[in-house]
Amino acid sequence: MSGLGRRKIVNIVAMSLASACAAAGLFLLLVILYDVLVEGAGSLRLRLFTQDPAPPNIPGAGGLRGAFLGQGLLTLAASVVGVPVGVLGGTFLAEYGRHYKICRLISALSDMAVSIPSIVIGTFVYAVLVKPMGGFNGWAGAAALAVIILPVVLRTTEEMMTMVPWSLREAAFALGAPYCKVITSVVWRSAMSGIFTGVLLAVARVAGETAPLLFTSFNSNFFQLGLNRATPSLTVSIYQYAASPYETWVETAWAAAFVVTFLVLLLNVAGRIFIKIKKVG
Repeated sequence: MSGLGRRKIVNIVAMSLASACAAAGLFLLLVILYDVLVEGAGSLRLRLFTQDPAPPNIPGAGGLRGAFLGQGLLTLAASVVGVPVGVLGGTFLAEYGRHYKICRLISALSDMAVSIPSIVIGTFVYAVLVKPMGGFNGWAGAAALAVIILPVVLRTTEEMMTMVPWSLREAAFALGAPYCKVITSVVWRSAMSGIFTGVLLAVARVAGETAPLLFTSFNSNFFQLGLNRATPSLTVSIYQYAASPYETWVETAWAAAFVVTFLVLLLNVAGRIFIKIKKVG
């Protein structure tokens, strides 16, 4: 058999295996989405957004109003800290630190931080913030989520900016643009799609995190606007309700899971549309 024939056979086998793995992953994803859609949509009620938690096994009562607000506050606070720091840190590593060994070390450590279990981050923040502050609080929860966001955004920003050809920078330099203007108007603009995708992935990840919040913000059944004490969160509420023996709470957990899935999907779709609009513009 000729070398060309062997390469064709290897290519067919590799493509077949890759397609089979992709089909298996897609099938499992569709099964999960189907269960969440059927169970969650069937349990969805308006009171989920307008009422506070009620005692178990009281039909037609109880919601997760405070948990929705708390989850939004935690995610927003974490994003406000983690996203700008991650983007600026990745920009520094890609543009100014490419020739320094310490920057390569930071990149390697960021890769390691992405794979650290979130429960480890939760216990770390518990030791650093929760114990010294004297109790669970929302700021510690937001800090834990920000630590999860930071390495994802940092590495995505660095990789996307590194992929921008250096010739684009040289063309801007030839026109007399300073380096900071080249970064903001040329490099960031060229890498915006990838950076924005990384930000969406990071925010979507923390929007579904439960383990770090169990050690930091914990949970609460009371409606509150601040983050100075134990803060209700949707993911922890889903965890507690789904593990309960009460049918009404399990139904509430399915409905909340459906809402979380829908919001994450909506966030990704909105981001894709935004990127396409910016490219056309």
